[in-house]
Amino acid sequence: MPKRILLFLAVFIVTYLIFWPTPLDPVVWEVPKSPGFEGQFASNEKLKAISRVFENCHECEDVAIDAEGILYAGSVDGKIMTYDLKSGKEKLLVNTKGRPLGLHFDKDGYLIVADAGNNLISVSKDGDRMPLIGERYPAGKDLRIIDDLDIDSSETVFFSNASSKYYFDMYKYDLLEHRPNGQLFSYNLKNRELTLLVDSLYFANGVALDHQEEFVLVAETGAYRLSRYWLKGPKKGSTDIFIDNLPGFPDGISRGEDGIFWLTLASPRKASLDAVMIYPELRKVLTRLPEFLHPKPGKHATVLGLDREGRVVHNLQDPDGEFGQITNAQQFGDSLYLGSLAENGIGILPLK
Repeated sequence: MPKRILLFLAVFIVTYLIFWPTPLDPVVWEVPKSPGFEGQFASNEKLKAISRVFENCHECEDVAIDAEGILYAGSVDGKIMTYDLKSGKEKLLVNTKGRPLGLHFDKDGYLIVADAGNNLISVSKDGDRMPLIGERYPAGKDLRIIDDLDIDSSETVFFSNASSKYYFDMYKYDLLEHRPNGQLFSYNLKNRELTLLVDSLYFANGVALDHQEEFVLVAETGAYRLSRYWLKGPKKGSTDIFIDNLPGFPDGISRGEDGIFWLTLASPRKASLDAVMIYPELRKVLTRLPEFLHPKPGKHATVLGLDREGRVVHNLQDPDGEFGQITNAQQFGDSLYLGSLAENGIGILPLK
């Protein structure tokens, strides 16, 4: 190949990587040193006991189980499937034509769904669906990745909007940008009132209320931490940090038994990604690279059990990630039922 052509290609590639427009508007972030999988996060192989069922559920990020032992799961193609844990019988409940990410039942048995393509919707036992909110909230920011939810005894839904800037298929851009584009909302199912509770969160993800309904937790995936919003008491209306500097990307949170919160780390942190966070322009270059050159999630699987003070009381891991990228852990009886952003099927882990 003539030298002039090689030179032209080199100039074109360099120009593209440096100057091609990108929506990314990154800021400098000096990332705290990762604790690694040591100490309270010490590596182990307890998640190797996971068994896999219902393998026709593809990349089912969240699961919910009703009182009758019927498991509901939302797959990557928009389908919400139901599975009878006793008989194994399965059926299609509805196809939302979006991306169901968070599932929770209200007191009347309706499945309330956080759907990245349809915002917040309600689905009946017969599969009839009804939209609950519009596309924008009063302050004018877009609800682009409605991610997870929980519901209190007064029928108020607490849900996260991971990003008001990027849609689900560009969620990595939000993480690379490291701007607080996420929010926590409440939505009253009775009077249809929508309220912004917390703004400026770093990729707001999993949501869970505590048993006493004194506070609600929200995972900030982009900041490696959980934040706590107080609903009652002297701190009502304020926000603080529940647990910080986790060794991975926090994703789903659920309320288990005995006041335990089950938190999943969808992927371990990468030293190379943490290091590049102080270089905004370099992160812009990353968005211009082909998809196969983008940072890939690690396989190390982690589920943590946290008490009401944010202390780690259960530490469940699998460094090989045989059932990896776990995004939800829902306790039912003496087992955890696990969803994943990458796997086919539902994982089951006996807690004994």
